[in-house]
Amino acid sequence: MIRLPRVLIAAGVTAAAVAGCGADSEPTGADAVGGTVTVFAAASLTETFTELGKQFEASHPGVRVVYSFGASSALAEQINQGAPADVFASAAPKNMRQVVDEGEVTGTPVTFVRNRLAIAVPKGNPGHITGLADFGRTELAIALCAEQVPCGSAAETVFELADINPRPDTREADVKAVLTKVKLGEVDAALVYRTDVRAGGDQVEGIDFPEAVEAINDYPVAPLTHAPNATAAAAFVEFVRSDQARAVFVQAGFDTP
Repeated sequence: MIRLPRVLIAAGVTAAAVAGCGADSEPTGADAVGGTVTVFAAASLTETFTELGKQFEASHPGVRVVYSFGASSALAEQINQGAPADVFASAAPKNMRQVVDEGEVTGTPVTFVRNRLAIAVPKGNPGHITGLADFGRTELAIALCAEQVPCGSAAETVFELADINPRPDTREADVKAVLTKVKLGEVDAALVYRTDVRAGGDQVEGIDFPEAVEAINDYPVAPLTHAPNATAAAAFVEFVRSDQARAVFVQAGFDTP
């Protein structure tokens, strides 16, 4: 793997994250938390982490939380190529291991939530979807996550268990892109996380299926070895594991370990 100098920014890092890192400041004391904390997080954490960022900033005046949301596989690659980040929250242990194996994680990653798949259909369920078997119907328009991202890998697991050979019309880069296809009515059905079904509001209907319990995703979080703001990184990870954060995750539909 070609490793870029850490002064360079890996392709795909959001402009907001870059600007936030440039504004970072050092803590003024051993226990002080200040400056910018840059968090790379799985796309399925968008709503919950955005809310937690507001709460964290409220409890730590002077701190600014900046996010880069995306597929866990892509975020892990960016971190390993030298993208400046303080915290990584992955939707699967596999992608966290990619970062651990490169020596980019401080300490041991901790699972803070779990998630499972659900079938998402547009409002009114125009395709008359009833269960996972419908993904084998060739006349339907189907969306799935790309196989290398956690939601795509979980989908492959449940299809194998159910002995279904899906023929997706599109494979998207992350779960939010799949959800958008459903919200716009561009597909009849998709597999997303049940938290994303809830986040879709009244534009999306969800259908649970029994095989989902065989492909539950653990979400690990950890501060990064080369964090520009190590003190804030440690504080943010601790906050993500707090009872206050747990209430936000439960409300969103996550399981907590």
